[in-house]
Amino acid sequence: MNKRDLVRELAARTGLRLAQAQMVVEALFGVQDEPGIIASALRSGQRISLPGFGVFEVRPRKPRKARNPRTGEPVDIPSRRVPRFKAGRHLKEFVAG
Repeated sequence: MNKRDLVRELAARTGLRLAQAQMVVEALFGVQDEPGIIASALRSGQRISLPGFGVFEVRPRKPRKARNPRTGEPVDIPSRRVPRFKAGRHLKEFVAG
């Protein structure tokens, strides 16, 4: 499913017009130059919990050493914050069948 499919499904399930459904999807997930609600909340350090669906959060990743695969030269990778999604119990059960 891509963004267009998601917009169409949202419109079909809610009775919204396609333009309205697209505005909702873009507000949540963002567009190319403007982050959405989820990305903005994660950047500011907030945790987004959707009971039954899952949790979006940011986790720190420690600095580490790696190797350039082309040259074999060691490379230092700095610490960073990475987004993470953990599926909720109901979502896991539904997907498992």
